[in-house]
Amino acid sequence: MHSRRTVLIAALNLTGGALIGPAFAQTALPNITIRKDPWCGCCSGWARHLEMAGFTIEIEEIEEMEAVKDTLMVPDALRSCHTATVDDYVIEGHVPAEAIVALLEQRPPITGLAVPGMPMGSPGMEGPPGSSPETFDVVAFGGQSGAVFMRFAGQTRL
Repeated sequence: MHSRRTVLIAALNLTGGALIGPAFAQTALPNITIRKDPWCGCCSGWARHLEMAGFTIEIEEIEEMEAVKDTLMVPDALRSCHTATVDDYVIEGHVPAEAIVALLEQRPPITGLAVPGMPMGSPGMEGPPGSSPETFDVVAFGGQSGAVFMRFAGQTRL
């Protein structure tokens, strides 16, 4: 009979040491509500990225996204294609799950996080095989507006 530890080690070996999934998370991650244009495919890719990280998502398809961004006070310079809310924070664009988890752990006095534009290599914007990921910043806004919260090269934190 195998111990739980042996089974876990075997599972880690099969996945190359990667996280096995949300079943091993110490606490459940909160629900994220994503507001997106019904015709946007990269938004669905970002939603899958969040689900794979252990978040529960709810998607609202809205054609008037500028009104959503105005209501949630997303600065014009930081806007992207989709806007989400988690707890009391706003998440704009292709913010990696790792940054959202850090935001929820640290709870800084900000409105939210944004990845302006649609950088290649960000979650949901992986691009075709062989494409080069861009380095991009996750920017805090409201309170500490404009401060770099985290920096990534593709989905790898720098």
